[in-house]
Amino acid sequence: MTLPIIDGHNDVLLRLHETKSPDAARHFVQGDGAGHLDLPRMREGGMAGGFFAIFSPGAHETVPDADEDLNPPYAGALSQRAAERSALAMLALRDAIFTEAQGAVTACTTVAEMRAAMAAGSLAFITHIEGAEAIKPDLSNLQDYYARGLRSIGTVWSRPNAFGVGVPFRFPASPDQGRGLTPEGEALVRECNRLRILIDCSHITERGFWDIAKVSKAPLVATHSNAHAVAASSRNLTDEQLRAIGATRGMAGLNFATGFLRPDGRWTTDTSLDVMLRHLDHMITLAGEDCVGLGSDFDGARIPAPIGDARGLPNLVQAMRDAGYGEMLIGKITSGNWLRVLEETWGA
Repeated sequence: MTLPIIDGHNDVLLRLHETKSPDAARHFVQGDGAGHLDLPRMREGGMAGGFFAIFSPGAHETVPDADEDLNPPYAGALSQRAAERSALAMLALRDAIFTEAQGAVTACTTVAEMRAAMAAGSLAFITHIEGAEAIKPDLSNLQDYYARGLRSIGTVWSRPNAFGVGVPFRFPASPDQGRGLTPEGEALVRECNRLRILIDCSHITERGFWDIAKVSKAPLVATHSNAHAVAASSRNLTDEQLRAIGATRGMAGLNFATGFLRPDGRWTTDTSLDVMLRHLDHMITLAGEDCVGLGSDFDGARIPAPIGDARGLPNLVQAMRDAGYGEMLIGKITSGNWLRVLEETWGA
Protein backbone atom coordinates (compact mmCIF):
# COMPACT_ATOMS: atom_id res chain seq x y z
CA MET A 1 0.00 0.00 0.00
CA THR A 2 1.45 3.37 -1.04
CA LEU A 3 0.90 6.18 1.45
CA PRO A 4 1.31 9.84 0.45
CA ILE A 5 4.10 11.62 2.31
CA ILE A 6 4.12 15.23 3.43
CA ASP A 7 7.61 16.34 4.43
CA GLY A 8 8.22 19.06 7.00
CA HIS A 9 11.44 20.49 5.58
CA ASN A 10 13.71 20.51 2.55
CA ASP A 11 16.38 22.85 1.16
CA VAL A 12 16.07 22.16 -2.56
CA LEU A 13 15.47 25.85 -3.38
CA LEU A 14 18.84 26.70 -1.85
CA ARG A 15 20.55 23.89 -3.74
CA LEU A 16 19.05 25.01 -7.05
CA HIS A 17 19.72 28.69 -6.30
CA GLU A 18 23.39 28.00 -5.66
CA THR A 19 23.84 26.31 -9.03
CA LYS A 20 23.21 29.77 -10.57
CA SER A 21 21.78 27.98 -13.58
CA PRO A 22 19.17 29.76 -15.70
CA ASP A 23 17.61 26.32 -16.18
CA ALA A 24 17.31 25.49 -12.47
CA ALA A 25 13.51 25.30 -12.56
CA ARG A 26 13.58 22.92 -15.53
CA HIS A 27 16.22 20.82 -13.79
CA PHE A 28 13.90 20.40 -10.80
CA VAL A 29 10.81 19.59 -12.85
CA GLN A 30 12.50 17.22 -15.30
CA GLY A 31 14.99 15.83 -12.78
CA ASP A 32 18.68 16.61 -12.43
CA GLY A 33 19.74 13.66 -10.26
CA ALA A 34 21.68 15.97 -7.95
CA GLY A 35 21.23 16.23 -4.22
CA HIS A 36 18.20 14.50 -2.72
CA LEU A 37 15.22 16.04 -4.46
CA ASP A 38 13.69 16.76 -7.82
CA LEU A 39 10.12 16.24 -8.98
CA PRO A 40 10.59 12.80 -10.61
CA ARG A 41 12.35 11.40 -7.52
CA MET A 42 9.75 12.90 -5.20
CA ARG A 43 7.01 11.18 -7.19
CA GLU A 44 8.92 7.90 -7.15
CA GLY A 45 9.31 8.11 -3.37
CA GLY A 46 5.66 8.93 -2.75
CA MET A 47 6.21 12.52 -1.63
CA ALA A 48 2.93 14.33 -2.17
CA GLY A 49 3.82 17.66 -0.58
CA GLY A 50 6.14 19.49 1.73
CA PHE A 51 7.63 22.61 3.26
CA PHE A 52 10.12 24.17 0.85
CA ALA A 53 12.55 26.32 2.78
CA ILE A 54 13.88 29.68 1.69
CA PHE A 55 17.16 29.92 3.58
CA SER A 56 19.43 32.92 3.06
CA PRO A 57 22.99 31.68 3.58
CA GLY A 58 25.95 33.65 4.83
CA ALA A 59 29.29 33.51 3.06
CA HIS A 60 30.21 30.06 4.47
CA GLU A 61 26.73 28.53 4.79
CA THR A 62 25.91 26.32 1.82
CA VAL A 63 24.43 22.95 0.98
CA PRO A 64 26.83 20.42 2.58
CA ASP A 65 29.38 18.56 0.52
CA ALA A 66 30.19 14.92 1.23
CA ASP A 67 33.31 15.74 3.24
CA GLU A 68 32.11 18.88 4.97
CA ASP A 69 32.25 19.40 8.73
CA LEU A 70 28.57 19.59 9.65
CA ASN A 71 29.19 21.03 13.12
CA PRO A 72 30.27 24.51 12.00
CA PRO A 73 31.33 27.30 14.32
CA TYR A 74 28.60 29.62 15.57
CA ALA A 75 27.32 31.50 12.54
CA GLY A 76 27.54 35.27 12.53
CA ALA A 77 24.67 37.61 11.85
CA LEU A 78 23.41 38.22 8.30
CA SER A 79 22.14 41.62 7.22
CA GLN A 80 18.48 42.04 6.37
CA ARG A 81 19.33 43.46 2.97
CA ALA A 82 21.56 40.53 2.01
CA ALA A 83 19.00 38.03 3.31
CA GLU A 84 16.20 39.65 1.36
CA ARG A 85 18.17 39.57 -1.88
CA SER A 86 18.60 35.82 -1.73
CA ALA A 87 15.07 35.25 -0.40
CA LEU A 88 13.56 37.14 -3.32
CA ALA A 89 15.77 35.24 -5.74
CA MET A 90 14.53 31.93 -4.33
CA LEU A 91 10.92 33.13 -4.50
CA ALA A 92 11.51 33.91 -8.19
CA LEU A 93 12.97 30.43 -8.65
CA ARG A 94 9.92 28.94 -6.91
CA ASP A 95 7.63 30.84 -9.29
CA ALA A 96 9.65 29.60 -12.25
CA ILE A 97 9.14 26.04 -10.99
CA PHE A 98 5.38 26.60 -10.87
CA THR A 99 5.44 27.86 -14.47
CA GLU A 100 7.71 25.07 -15.71
CA ALA A 101 5.68 22.37 -13.96
CA GLN A 102 2.45 23.32 -15.76
CA GLY A 103 0.23 22.15 -12.92
CA ALA A 104 2.42 19.32 -11.64
CA VAL A 105 3.44 21.53 -8.67
CA THR A 106 0.82 23.60 -6.83
CA ALA A 107 1.36 26.54 -4.48
CA CYS A 108 -0.72 25.79 -1.37
CA THR A 109 -1.83 28.23 1.32
CA THR A 110 -4.76 26.23 2.71
CA VAL A 111 -5.30 22.60 3.59
CA ALA A 112 -8.15 22.46 1.09
CA GLU A 113 -5.65 23.42 -1.63
CA MET A 114 -3.26 20.75 -0.38
CA ARG A 115 -5.90 18.05 -0.45
CA ALA A 116 -7.00 19.09 -3.94
CA ALA A 117 -3.41 19.09 -5.22
CA MET A 118 -2.72 15.67 -3.72
CA ALA A 119 -5.94 14.27 -5.19
CA ALA A 120 -4.91 15.58 -8.62
CA GLY A 121 -1.40 14.11 -8.37
CA SER A 122 0.20 17.55 -8.13
CA LEU A 123 2.98 18.25 -5.60
CA ALA A 124 1.59 20.41 -2.76
CA PHE A 125 4.17 23.17 -2.22
CA ILE A 126 4.29 25.09 1.09
CA THR A 127 6.50 28.18 1.14
CA HIS A 128 8.60 28.41 4.32
CA ILE A 129 11.28 30.87 5.43
CA GLU A 130 14.04 29.40 7.60
CA GLY A 131 15.68 32.15 9.59
CA ALA A 132 13.73 35.41 9.43
CA GLU A 133 16.58 37.75 8.49
CA ALA A 134 14.75 38.69 5.29
CA ILE A 135 11.91 40.09 7.41
CA LYS A 136 12.45 43.68 8.52
CA PRO A 137 12.59 44.07 12.31
CA ASP A 138 9.56 46.39 12.17
CA LEU A 139 7.70 43.66 10.19
CA SER A 140 6.88 46.16 7.47
CA ASN A 141 7.51 43.65 4.67
CA LEU A 142 5.96 40.56 6.31
CA GLN A 143 2.63 41.19 4.60
CA ASP A 144 4.44 41.27 1.23
CA TYR A 145 5.83 37.77 1.85
CA TYR A 146 2.42 36.61 3.03
CA ALA A 147 0.88 37.88 -0.20
CA ARG A 148 3.45 35.82 -2.10
CA GLY A 149 2.38 32.67 -0.30
CA LEU A 150 4.51 32.51 2.85
CA ARG A 151 2.69 30.32 5.36
CA SER A 152 5.49 29.01 7.59
CA ILE A 153 8.45 30.74 9.19
CA GLY A 154 11.33 29.80 11.47
CA THR A 155 12.36 32.88 13.43
CA VAL A 156 16.05 31.90 13.53
CA TRP A 157 18.67 29.54 12.16
CA SER A 158 21.87 28.73 14.11
CA ARG A 159 22.85 32.40 14.11
CA PRO A 160 21.48 35.43 15.96
CA ASN A 161 19.18 37.93 14.28
CA ALA A 162 16.82 40.73 15.23
CA PHE A 163 14.21 38.25 16.44
CA GLY A 164 16.21 35.84 18.58
CA VAL A 165 19.10 33.40 18.87
CA GLY A 166 19.54 30.07 17.16
CA VAL A 167 21.17 26.91 18.47
CA PRO A 168 24.76 26.32 17.33
CA PHE A 169 25.34 22.71 16.25
CA ARG A 170 27.05 21.12 19.25
CA PHE A 171 27.34 17.54 20.44
CA PRO A 172 26.85 16.52 23.14
CA ALA A 173 25.05 19.61 24.35
CA SER A 174 21.76 20.85 25.68
CA PRO A 175 19.53 23.05 23.48
CA ASP A 176 19.80 25.59 26.31
CA GLN A 177 22.36 27.68 24.44
CA GLY A 178 21.54 31.29 25.23
CA ARG A 179 18.82 33.89 25.23
CA GLY A 180 15.49 33.55 23.50
CA LEU A 181 13.20 35.91 21.62
CA THR A 182 13.82 39.62 21.47
CA PRO A 183 10.89 42.08 21.73
CA GLU A 184 10.92 42.10 17.92
CA GLY A 185 10.72 38.32 17.97
CA GLU A 186 7.71 38.38 20.27
CA ALA A 187 6.05 40.87 17.92
CA LEU A 188 6.81 38.57 14.96
CA VAL A 189 5.16 35.63 16.73
CA ARG A 190 2.06 37.67 17.49
CA GLU A 191 1.79 38.90 13.91
CA CYS A 192 2.25 35.37 12.58
CA ASN A 193 -0.58 34.29 14.86
CA ARG A 194 -2.75 37.07 13.44
CA LEU A 195 -1.94 36.11 9.85
CA ARG A 196 -2.12 32.40 10.71
CA ILE A 197 1.45 31.74 9.58
CA LEU A 198 2.93 28.58 11.14
CA ILE A 199 5.83 29.31 13.52
CA ASP A 200 8.65 26.76 13.35
CA CYS A 201 10.56 26.18 16.60
CA SER A 202 13.37 24.17 15.00
CA HIS A 203 16.79 25.84 15.40
CA ILE A 204 15.77 28.22 18.18
CA THR A 205 17.34 27.98 21.64
CA GLU A 206 15.44 26.19 24.36
CA ARG A 207 14.74 29.53 26.01
CA GLY A 208 13.40 30.79 22.69
CA PHE A 209 11.16 27.74 22.42
CA TRP A 210 9.60 28.54 25.78
CA ASP A 211 9.26 32.21 24.80
CA ILE A 212 7.30 31.11 21.71
CA ALA A 213 5.21 28.80 23.90
CA LYS A 214 4.39 31.73 26.18
CA VAL A 215 3.55 34.24 23.43
CA SER A 216 1.97 32.10 20.71
CA LYS A 217 -1.66 31.02 20.60
CA ALA A 218 -0.98 28.42 17.90
CA PRO A 219 0.17 24.79 18.19
CA LEU A 220 3.90 24.43 18.84
CA VAL A 221 5.66 23.02 15.78
CA ALA A 222 9.27 21.92 15.22
CA THR A 223 9.31 20.96 11.55
CA HIS A 224 12.64 19.10 11.57
CA SER A 225 13.96 18.17 15.02
CA ASN A 226 14.67 14.92 16.86
CA ALA A 227 14.70 13.56 20.42
CA HIS A 228 17.53 14.82 22.62
CA ALA A 229 17.14 11.76 24.85
CA VAL A 230 18.21 9.55 21.92
CA ALA A 231 20.89 11.81 20.40
CA ALA A 232 22.23 14.59 22.60
CA SER A 233 22.64 17.19 19.86
CA SER A 234 21.91 20.79 20.79
CA ARG A 235 19.49 20.81 17.83
CA ASN A 236 17.20 18.17 19.32
CA LEU A 237 14.13 18.51 21.55
CA THR A 238 14.13 17.72 25.25
CA ASP A 239 11.44 15.53 26.75
CA GLU A 240 9.83 18.61 28.27
CA GLN A 241 9.69 20.29 24.86
CA LEU A 242 8.14 17.19 23.28
CA ARG A 243 5.50 17.08 26.01
CA ALA A 244 4.70 20.76 25.38
CA ILE A 245 4.30 20.08 21.66
CA GLY A 246 1.85 17.31 22.47
CA ALA A 247 -0.04 19.47 24.97
CA THR A 248 -0.71 22.09 22.28
CA ARG A 249 -1.54 19.48 19.61
CA GLY A 250 1.50 20.64 17.67
CA MET A 251 4.02 18.70 15.59
CA ALA A 252 7.57 17.42 15.64
CA GLY A 253 9.01 16.30 12.30
CA LEU A 254 11.70 13.59 12.34
CA ASN A 255 14.91 15.07 10.92
CA PHE A 256 16.89 12.64 8.74
CA ALA A 257 20.24 14.39 9.33
CA THR A 258 22.60 11.71 10.60
CA GLY A 259 24.33 13.90 13.19
CA PHE A 260 20.96 14.62 14.80
CA LEU A 261 19.96 10.94 14.68
CA ARG A 262 23.00 9.03 15.87
CA PRO A 263 23.64 8.62 19.62
CA ASP A 264 27.34 9.21 18.88
CA GLY A 265 26.63 12.41 16.92
CA ARG A 266 28.66 11.30 13.89
CA TRP A 267 27.84 12.72 10.46
CA THR A 268 28.04 9.50 8.51
CA THR A 269 25.63 8.01 6.00
CA ASP A 270 26.36 4.58 7.52
CA THR A 271 23.31 5.09 9.74
CA SER A 272 20.52 2.54 10.13
CA LEU A 273 16.79 3.01 9.94
CA ASP A 274 16.60 1.48 13.42
CA VAL A 275 17.89 4.68 15.00
CA MET A 276 15.24 6.68 13.13
CA LEU A 277 12.61 4.40 14.66
CA ARG A 278 14.12 4.95 18.11
CA HIS A 279 13.54 8.68 17.66
CA LEU A 280 10.00 8.12 16.34
CA ASP A 281 9.17 5.84 19.26
CA HIS A 282 10.44 8.36 21.79
CA MET A 283 8.72 11.31 20.12
CA ILE A 284 5.42 9.41 19.93
CA THR A 285 5.69 8.40 23.59
CA LEU A 286 6.26 11.98 24.73
CA ALA A 287 4.27 14.07 22.23
CA GLY A 288 1.63 11.53 21.19
CA GLU A 289 0.89 9.70 17.96
CA ASP A 290 -1.09 12.65 16.59
CA CYS A 291 1.86 15.02 16.91
CA VAL A 292 4.76 13.37 15.07
CA GLY A 293 5.62 13.37 11.36
CA LEU A 294 8.56 13.57 8.99
CA GLY A 295 10.85 16.57 8.42
CA SER A 296 13.64 15.16 6.27
CA ASP A 297 16.04 18.10 5.80
CA PHE A 298 16.62 16.73 2.27
CA ASP A 299 19.19 18.78 0.33
CA GLY A 300 20.39 20.36 3.57
CA ALA A 301 22.03 17.51 5.47
CA ARG A 302 23.74 14.14 5.25
CA ILE A 303 21.07 11.41 5.04
CA PRO A 304 21.22 7.70 6.06
CA ALA A 305 22.30 5.48 3.17
CA PRO A 306 19.21 3.23 3.45
CA ILE A 307 17.18 6.27 2.35
CA GLY A 308 19.73 8.02 0.13
CA ASP A 309 17.33 10.46 -1.49
CA ALA A 310 13.58 10.98 -1.91
CA ARG A 311 13.25 7.64 -3.69
CA GLY A 312 14.21 5.88 -0.45
CA LEU A 313 11.22 7.11 1.58
CA PRO A 314 9.34 3.81 1.08
CA ASN A 315 12.22 2.09 2.90
CA LEU A 316 11.43 4.11 6.03
CA VAL A 317 7.72 3.36 5.67
CA GLN A 318 8.49 -0.35 5.36
CA ALA A 319 10.74 -0.17 8.43
CA MET A 320 7.77 1.24 10.38
CA ARG A 321 5.62 -1.67 9.19
CA ASP A 322 8.32 -4.18 10.10
CA ALA A 323 8.55 -2.62 13.57
CA GLY A 324 4.83 -3.19 14.13
CA TYR A 325 3.49 0.28 13.41
CA GLY A 326 -0.10 -0.10 12.21
CA GLU A 327 -1.29 1.43 8.94
CA MET A 328 -3.35 4.05 10.77
CA LEU A 329 -0.32 5.27 12.75
CA ILE A 330 1.91 5.23 9.66
CA GLY A 331 -0.69 7.28 7.79
CA LYS A 332 -0.67 9.84 10.56
CA ILE A 333 3.12 10.07 10.51
CA THR A 334 3.41 10.28 6.72
CA SER A 335 0.73 12.90 6.08
CA GLY A 336 -2.29 12.95 8.37
CA ASN A 337 -0.69 14.76 11.28
CA TRP A 338 0.74 17.49 9.06
CA LEU A 339 -2.66 18.09 7.49
CA ARG A 340 -4.27 18.30 10.92
CA VAL A 341 -1.81 20.77 12.43
CA LEU A 342 -1.85 22.92 9.31
CA GLU A 343 -5.63 23.08 9.43
CA GLU A 344 -5.50 24.03 13.11
CA THR A 345 -2.87 26.70 12.38
CA TRP A 346 -4.01 28.09 9.03
CA GLY A 347 -7.70 27.34 9.29
CA ALA A 348 -9.64 25.21 6.83
